[in-house]
Amino acid sequence: MNGKKKILIGIGAAVAALMIFVMILGGSAIGWRNRLVELEESVRRSWANVENQMQRRMDLVPNLVETVRGYADHESDVLTRVTEARASVAGAGSPQEMIDANQELTSALSRLMVVVENYPDLKANQNFIALQDELAGTENRLAVERRRYNEAVGKFNGTRRKIPYSFFAANFPQAAYFEAAPEASEVPEVSF
Repeated sequence: MNGKKKILIGIGAAVAALMIFVMILGGSAIGWRNRLVELEESVRRSWANVENQMQRRMDLVPNLVETVRGYADHESDVLTRVTEARASVAGAGSPQEMIDANQELTSALSRLMVVVENYPDLKANQNFIALQDELAGTENRLAVERRRYNEAVGKFNGTRRKIPYSFFAANFPQAAYFEAAPEASEVPEVSF
């Protein structure tokens, strides 16, 4: 009987150790998954801040276009492109579609500012100056939020690829970075 007691005690100790190991592993797994949830939420929050600044920009564009239209009505092609790009942003569904549409809007706004250079009276107009300053401030805020978003994406994507987080990665799709438009690498022409 004494040998059976030792075997039962040994089995009981092994089962207890296994249960403790399973509880520790389960608790760790819950912590790892919760960390991915926190990082994913940080990406979502950062994206919401980017969208907030993009909306601010979208709200300014019609006023800017109307002010320019009053001076440069024959530049309708540029004004149409800005309006169409703004509509693309408004119609974008996914973050990637919104990123692409905003790159188009940035490009169209750049062309609009080139047109403005040809109209000294417009550049001196107080409404235009105020709108241009407001747009410049918005562009700065948008750049800051894009950077913060990309930092959150980097932290999230990097963590989800590491072990042990990678075991849960299937439940957390990789987030997209906000990248510069291809034409951003081109040097703008300046003529005096």
